[in-house]
Amino acid sequence: MKTTIVQTAARFFLMLFMGLGLVTGCASTGESEEAAPAQEESTAMAEEDKSALADAESDMSDNKNEGSSAGVTSYSVVRGDNLWDISGKEEVYANSYQWPLIYKTNRDKINDADLIYPGQVFDIDQNASSSDIDAAINHAKTRGAWSIGETEQSDSDYLAR
Repeated sequence: MKTTIVQTAARFFLMLFMGLGLVTGCASTGESEEAAPAQEESTAMAEEDKSALADAESDMSDNKNEGSSAGVTSYSVVRGDNLWDISGKEEVYANSYQWPLIYKTNRDKINDADLIYPGQVFDIDQNASSSDIDAAINHAKTRGAWSIGETEQSDSDYLAR
């Protein structure tokens, strides 16, 4: 049985939605018996997706290391992270505009705020003053364009404060 790109994509999204619990069953479509092996394969792949989802959730909970009721005190960068998203996490600051706090606290580990790497471990300052938070938010809102690979002058100015 030859599988087309559309069929492959449809199976992928079905498995993804099943893995996320968005689809719990499918109505009968009157397909031939050839569909049974594909359905079994889809079910097996959905189980793998559920396992991968559980692993991802476990990895996310690992980022809550050294946490207190006020939030985490460190964060391990994973692939796809950026300061904006990390700062927006509920256990970090729950406000993406506070990303400059992470940048400033970890200036010795971050050369360019636009470029962080998996495996880096950032300290999270949970005791920032309200003036530090206001300055961080102001910087995030007025920073300007992002340019990967170079430190923007506005970032250097912010770190100098």
